[in-house]
Amino acid sequence: MRVKADRYCFACGPDNPKGLHLRFRPEGDEQVADFLVNRECQGWAGIAHGGILATLLDEAMTTVLYAQGIMATTAALEVRYRRPVPVGRTVQVRGRIVRRRGRLAETAASITLDDGSVAAEARAKFMGDRKQ
Repeated sequence: MRVKADRYCFACGPDNPKGLHLRFRPEGDEQVADFLVNRECQGWAGIAHGGILATLLDEAMTTVLYAQGIMATTAALEVRYRRPVPVGRTVQVRGRIVRRRGRLAETAASITLDDGSVAAEARAKFMGDRKQ
């Protein structure tokens, strides 16, 4: 399956009015974004929804692949939630490539609170191709 970017991605698309509007920047071999967890991201009262956190992690890993010229889709995603993320706090999301073998890429990502504590971590496998 060929994938195509169209600026409407829920996580990073600038044209999606209900999206997260993530903006990543390179830092060494990683892609990094800061994200303010607003009330629309809430699960339990005052705490970010785990699905939103999984989305942040998945997008960081997708973005690091895209920055390397790889268009990929998630094949497997494992998330470990370490601590709750309070609404109203800014988190930092980081993604990196762990290993590449042919069309398969293994990646890792983390979400860190503004006090430096790790709130969630993920590892994923992606299937993809070089950009056309």
